[in-house]
Amino acid sequence: MTAHRLQRRAFAPHSAFTMKLDQAIVLVTGANRGLGRALVHAALTAGAQRIYAGAREPQQLDALVHSAPGKIVPLAIDITDPRSLEAAAAQASDVTIVLNNAGVLASYNLLTSTADELSRDFATNVFGTLAASKAFLPALERAGARGGAALINVLSIVSFASMPALGGYSAAKAASYSITQALRGELAAKNIAVHAVFPGPIDTDMSRGVELAKTSPADVAKAIIDGVEQGSENILPDPTAREFFAMWRRDTKELERQFVTMSGM
Repeated sequence: MTAHRLQRRAFAPHSAFTMKLDQAIVLVTGANRGLGRALVHAALTAGAQRIYAGAREPQQLDALVHSAPGKIVPLAIDITDPRSLEAAAAQASDVTIVLNNAGVLASYNLLTSTADELSRDFATNVFGTLAASKAFLPALERAGARGGAALINVLSIVSFASMPALGGYSAAKAASYSITQALRGELAAKNIAVHAVFPGPIDTDMSRGVELAKTSPADVAKAIIDGVEQGSENILPDPTAREFFAMWRRDTKELERQFVTMSGM
């Protein structure tokens, strides 16, 4: 980018403020299973006033909605569909906390994954996450003006270093982390806290083939909510994530080499 196109802007410092879930109005995307469903339960436990549970097929949320009548509102959301996001944002115009949890694992090794598989990872994990953030931004701005709001993006520990066996997915999550950092700078002045979550393997369908110690969705969800309430910008919600992050802090190449070894290369 040429120098004359750069503009100096005054951003608020990145010091995170605490955002309590007690009486908050929360939106969780990808709430029909796994971590998303656990996040809905964790938000309920933390005292949320209302939770919009988003899924592409809302009927998959019936059991979840019936578990807390009047507290959980089903919402049709496909984060890759602009019309779906527009309709969801109109229905959930009062949200104060958005949990961007929806994601896919469509591509693996970069040399063997197809262009369609790679495109699907980026369409959902990068562009979909950004589109959802933008769709609900007006509601978050209103909440920020009243005292505070939060945007939480669920990423992955492979955002820090690529795991060759998950090369396409790693690249998409790294890009999403970069977007999250940019949003943090943009939204700080609007009193909107932006949190990045870097889980390791979670015991869900998505990580069924991953041969690593896995943490339960309930434990990860609780750690995410705790991190938001503590004002942690980067949330490492499980022991494996914390171990790999410590390795990355010591030496970024050490984590890269570890991921190569784990990929059997």
